[in-house]
Amino acid sequence: MALTVRKALDCAEAKPVWLAIIFLSGLILPGSRPAFGQDKVQTPQQTNARIQELAKDSHPQLAESTVGAGDVLRIDVFDVPDLSRDARVSDSGLISLPLLPDRISVSGCSTFQLEQKLEKMLQENGLVMHPQVSVMVKEQNSEPISVVGAVGHPMVYHEFGPTSLLQVLAEAGGISDDAGDSIIITRQSSPTGTCGQKELNQAADPSSDPQTITVRLSDLLQSGDPAFNIPVYGGDVITVPRAGVVYIAGAVVQPGGYTLHEAGEVINTMKAVALAHGLESTAKANNAVILRKDPATGQTREIDVKLKKIMDRKASDVQLYANDILFVPDSASKRILGHAAAAALSITTGLAILKGSQ
Repeated sequence: MALTVRKALDCAEAKPVWLAIIFLSGLILPGSRPAFGQDKVQTPQQTNARIQELAKDSHPQLAESTVGAGDVLRIDVFDVPDLSRDARVSDSGLISLPLLPDRISVSGCSTFQLEQKLEKMLQENGLVMHPQVSVMVKEQNSEPISVVGAVGHPMVYHEFGPTSLLQVLAEAGGISDDAGDSIIITRQSSPTGTCGQKELNQAADPSSDPQTITVRLSDLLQSGDPAFNIPVYGGDVITVPRAGVVYIAGAVVQPGGYTLHEAGEVINTMKAVALAHGLESTAKANNAVILRKDPATGQTREIDVKLKKIMDRKASDVQLYANDILFVPDSASKRILGHAAAAALSITTGLAILKGSQ
């Protein structure tokens, strides 16, 4: 999905009356579409509104979050207040309960699994005949979800239940103007595992290497398929890469910026002109330049572009990269002549209307 960023880099002059005359003459037909290089243009503000809207309707049916190091658990044993308490999970994934001889490994357990585990231990140690245990995560400090890159505000998100990609993006304020069309989720390990053996499994199993999941933003927001709104878990890192922007300024109908789909993507000058709705009639097409900053020196160099020759297929097109500025100068004499012609046509039309009304 290509997003058009409305950032005017040049003070465009008021559109002359000849645009209305061209419209009325049928050269621009009502309902016709401009020559954009994409089917649907959407601003980052519209995209973020869509993210917020979908996040509100997102009700992920996901597995319970698992317990990890640093979490504070509230453990209640029915009718045995001496065993009920808050317990902090140690860095090694263990907790202690009074009267139980050994520390209990809880890392990787869901609260339901931990309830069953504690009930079994209390019964096996002869402490409670028919124990009923409830466990709640009072504070979740383990493995937060990190959101970085081209988002409204990068953040660390602590999950307190089933969480989806849309919900986390909404919490991060949506995407920024230069966001690309891909979202990368880096997952350190599978969110599901054997209760109490999570660290051991990760150390011994080479398959616990980080996995990468890529979701296209356009698929997430436009496809309507809930499969793209994947569940996210503690420890996930969600990255929205910056794709970069190509700017079009000067004697074009709509100066502004074009956000590239992906990092490293390039477009050519013809597509950039199409995205800017074409050239003004006063444009000096063969005097256009590309302003490109050299990342090594920080200096900006100018690259001459013969747009008229390119459009006439007499010269090869030129590629534009992220942060390039395509500047098209205009002709002062053409501009003055255009204003004079527009004024003359306006006066003539006014006289004709006045005469017809008498």
